[in-house]
Amino acid sequence: MAIGAAMLLGLCPLGAEAQSQPESAAMAIEPLKAEGRDTAYVKVILGRVRKNISAVEFTDSVKYYAVRNVVANRYFELNDIYADRDSLKKDPATKPTANAVCDSKLYRSHFALGAKLSLYLDDAQVEQVKDGITMGVVKVTYDATVDMIPTLKEEEKVQILAWLKEARELALDAESSKKKHEVFGKYKGRINNYLAKRGYDLKKEREAWYKRMDAQGKKY
Repeated sequence: MAIGAAMLLGLCPLGAEAQSQPESAAMAIEPLKAEGRDTAYVKVILGRVRKNISAVEFTDSVKYYAVRNVVANRYFELNDIYADRDSLKKDPATKPTANAVCDSKLYRSHFALGAKLSLYLDDAQVEQVKDGITMGVVKVTYDATVDMIPTLKEEEKVQILAWLKEARELALDAESSKKKHEVFGKYKGRINNYLAKRGYDLKKEREAWYKRMDAQGKKY
């Protein structure tokens, strides 16, 4: 029987979540690296992670806590990486290399996330977690684009989805939700340019789409 994240957390209040996990999982899963961090900050991160992984149907609590810890620890790691970058930028001697050092750390951290998640989840579930971390922008944007332009060719749909997933990979490393949206914004611009070059009049397509939405009583 699949166990949703909400059901699991119903057995463990959020305030106790940082300390509570199955004893049987203690040696099998990555520990939550919350030691030395502000309690309120940890609570916020755990609440965010609960939403990030809510689409995954977990079969047991061990797997849930394993994934929870991996994702939460990634947030902690990103926070540390960007804090170190900011610290380096304050020193004139290290400021020139601050971004390069940050990028190097992000590169290693990025691939570690996927590798760790794959220990507990299948490919489809890893996708669900990545979508959760990036606010589901891939699906929302892809669905809206296909709905707006119903005449899109199959190869165009494939290209659009590929670019959105590429954007998602970059957004996973962004330091804030705002920065994540900025990454997707750049790729949306690339997609728009691509479609315009393919002969689509995006202004007309959008206006026609809005009319269809209005007729169906849908929001846009």
